[in-house]
Amino acid sequence: MKDVMHAVIFGFKEILHWDVMKYALISGLLVSVLWGVIGYLLWGVLVSIGSNILELIPFSMIRSNGAWMLSSFLWFQLVLLTFALIFAFFGNLILRSVSKDKYTSFSIIIIISSAIFWSVIWFFQGDYIYSQFLQLLTWLPFETIEKGIGYMIAAYLIYNAIVITMVFVVNIFSKPLIKGVQMRHFPDDEAVKNHAIKTIGYTIKDSVIFVILSLILFPFLFIPIINIIILIALWVWLVRDTFRYDAASLLFDKIDKEKLKEHNLATWVISFITALFNFVPVLNIFGPFFGEISMFHYLKSKKIKRSL
Repeated sequence: MKDVMHAVIFGFKEILHWDVMKYALISGLLVSVLWGVIGYLLWGVLVSIGSNILELIPFSMIRSNGAWMLSSFLWFQLVLLTFALIFAFFGNLILRSVSKDKYTSFSIIIIISSAIFWSVIWFFQGDYIYSQFLQLLTWLPFETIEKGIGYMIAAYLIYNAIVITMVFVVNIFSKPLIKGVQMRHFPDDEAVKNHAIKTIGYTIKDSVIFVILSLILFPFLFIPIINIIILIALWVWLVRDTFRYDAASLLFDKIDKEKLKEHNLATWVISFITALFNFVPVLNIFGPFFGEISMFHYLKSKKIKRSL
């Protein structure tokens, strides 16, 4: 587990490096603009799809669970945003003050403290926050709620299209990305292998399954707690195979799937943390870069130790 934490820390540090940040921002901007234009042109169709899905859900469930969904989503966003802001403003100070061995524990303490802080606020004001969302949904006529949630579903579809496309971008350009990382930190090590987009098939397969499951499970996104679990599970499924096989193809001439299975826990952890990026817009474009780099670092450490 120690190697996993080192890989995660390495991934966080690398996405803050200008070379990686430059690739992420440029590709993220281009992908977002692309899907923004497509979304604008197909907005009516997407809203119609959202409205059709909405007809399968009872109105009482939309109103009550919709309010809880908005309340829980706001809580989750505030927890992650607080964590991100702390590291954005005090990241360099934290890196200088906290040793590598304690960095992981310190990060966990910060995220738990952020969750506790907002949980206390929700404990005392949660009913009020819920009632305000419920009142808003009650005030609006059903047609307006239907249209409003139809817009939300359309935005959700576009957002996931951006997430999927960013995974493809990192998959396709992983060799120059990882080559730059290796030159900065492991210049004397063996060069990365000839990638040649060996793992694009996994990305395509998992993306298709992701889209199908997203549509099937969408009604459950109106159920508090379950909605967050489903989103994380879907995003983890989307990235796990791509990043572990992609990183392995850059390190080994042949991917040994049986040996990779021995490190399933590590790949699940890295994929889980990668999925959390998607809960915060803008930061989501850095998620695939973090996942690819962290997975590469972990598998490389195992290769050095000859355990993979």
